[in-house]
Amino acid sequence: MAGDYYHTEESVKQYIELARDVSGARIVEKLKVFLPEGSKVLELGSGPGTDYGLLSKHYKTVGSDNSKVFLNHLKTKYPNGDFLELDAVTVKTGNTFDGIYSNKVMHHLEDNAFIESIKRQYEVLKPDGIMCHTFWKGTGSEIFKGLFVNYHTNESLKKALGAHFEILHLDQYKEFDENDSLILIAKKN
Repeated sequence: MAGDYYHTEESVKQYIELARDVSGARIVEKLKVFLPEGSKVLELGSGPGTDYGLLSKHYKTVGSDNSKVFLNHLKTKYPNGDFLELDAVTVKTGNTFDGIYSNKVMHHLEDNAFIESIKRQYEVLKPDGIMCHTFWKGTGSEIFKGLFVNYHTNESLKKALGAHFEILHLDQYKEFDENDSLILIAKKN
């Protein structure tokens, strides 16, 4: 649902600059509580690669993006990295993973696409696999700087996971403003 925004050199450079001070370090630390180091993790929407670098310090990380421009950036930044061109909804890969991670990626999906992605992640995760995603907290959706943003609440996330996952950790945190974000960590049932 990101349109062409992440698919041009100019927009990717803008996004890399915009996100340069944003770090998922505290999210990765939370993930480490539930997923042992050395596990195989798929990152959905690696974008600039900041979280890919953090994850790779602890996990066998496979990065992904559906933007060829971001993939080229990632391959240049991490020449020995493992990257796939993947859509966050269909997650078309023959691989299986111990964990799936995204930082502010899944909020670009409309409700039906989000539920489809959750079902596909369930299929791609190994037994007892762990998912870790972050979202903007709120209700409704909007177009923000040309991008679709679907806000989430604890209740909407619980409903979307259905019987596929057991929630291990669901909490709010501050990205820019107090309690503007949600972190969800869940285990495959």
